[in-house]
Amino acid sequence: MSNRSSITEFLLLAFADTRELQLLHFWLFLGIYLAALLANGLIITAIACNHHLHTPMYFFLLNLSLLDLGSISASVPKSVANSLWDTRAISYAGCAAQLFSLIFLALAEYSLLTVMAYDRYVAICQPLHYGTLLGSRACVHMAAAAWGSGFLNAVLHTANTFSIPLCQGNALDQFFCEIPQILKLSCSDAYLREAGLLVVSAFLALGCFIFIVLSYVQIFRAVLRIPSEQGWHKTFSMCLPHLAVVSLFISTVTFAHLKPPSISSPSLDLVVAVLYSVVPPAVNPVIYSMRNQELKEAIRNVISWKFLSCDKLPISLHK
Repeated sequence: MSNRSSITEFLLLAFADTRELQLLHFWLFLGIYLAALLANGLIITAIACNHHLHTPMYFFLLNLSLLDLGSISASVPKSVANSLWDTRAISYAGCAAQLFSLIFLALAEYSLLTVMAYDRYVAICQPLHYGTLLGSRACVHMAAAAWGSGFLNAVLHTANTFSIPLCQGNALDQFFCEIPQILKLSCSDAYLREAGLLVVSAFLALGCFIFIVLSYVQIFRAVLRIPSEQGWHKTFSMCLPHLAVVSLFISTVTFAHLKPPSISSPSLDLVVAVLYSVVPPAVNPVIYSMRNQELKEAIRNVISWKFLSCDKLPISLHK
């Protein structure tokens, strides 16, 4: 990469200037990070160790928790360490690795949320074909496609971004490395190439969003035809957590990158970045377990060590 000889490190945006506020940020973000690790770890363990939860819905939820663990681990630990040691520096290679990880995990998570919308659509609108359309092999292929699409996009964006000449210093107006902030340091029209790639990715993301919306339109139409109140309750228990997670993810990311320049400021950008990079991985487990009795019971069993053993074989899926 052409920039490596001229820039050896980047300077991340600090949350505070005074030592007291830096330590407050350290303890606050450390607490959020540990809570996210614990919550997502409990969901992963509960699903892996309870054969009753080896269904497509929980298989995708397990993958979502893995992605959440990765995404919060890609940004928060470095920020926490910088606050503790009173520094802003991140190495060139570290910034590239962080950018790659965040793009990979964020796009894989968005793709997985799209797959989960399809899972809910088939379960509610085509229940007789659920076992056929979402068999074990199909679920593994869809999850692999979500991870693979995120990886491919991350390779393209990272390689393209770090091949652009930079001459506007090395200070980033964000507490982690992200493409828009790095492009601000570019000194030529080469950034238009990455901007074009971002537009293509935006259209693909819009396609996923339209698919999710259409899936839920069909789901709600089917729900309105359910005569019993118990059926309504069960359906909403299945769909509302996913809808809440999708809404949180899309709304925060969209506002962060499409908000009007007139209301943009470093402090607002920092708060919004926390909302879409730190909050979702921490609250997603709470959202999914709040209305799900099966998952809550499995988590209780994990906490109280009542489960006997975990299968050492790969997870098998059934309806």
